[in-house]
Amino acid sequence: MTPESVMNIGRLAMETTLMVAAPLLIVALVVGLIVSIFQAATQINEATLSFIPKLLGILATLLIAGPWMIAVLVSYMRGMFSNFSLLMG
Repeated sequence: MTPESVMNIGRLAMETTLMVAAPLLIVALVVGLIVSIFQAATQINEATLSFIPKLLGILATLLIAGPWMIAVLVSYMRGMFSNFSLLMG
């Protein structure tokens, strides 16, 4: 196993992680921003107010993007398992 192959595996793992996590993080960021603007406009200073909208946004994102996320993860794992003998040998 060469250092280049280790770096390539690490790069692919990070790219896959970012691709899978990005939709959830972006939705949480946008919902948090909208709730904070609402709180600033109405002067409601409740720290737990953004919890339920974020939870619902992330749940909706999982329902919509979940099959794609699973397909990306399965594709990555199939690639790792199919190249396992090449990587170890």
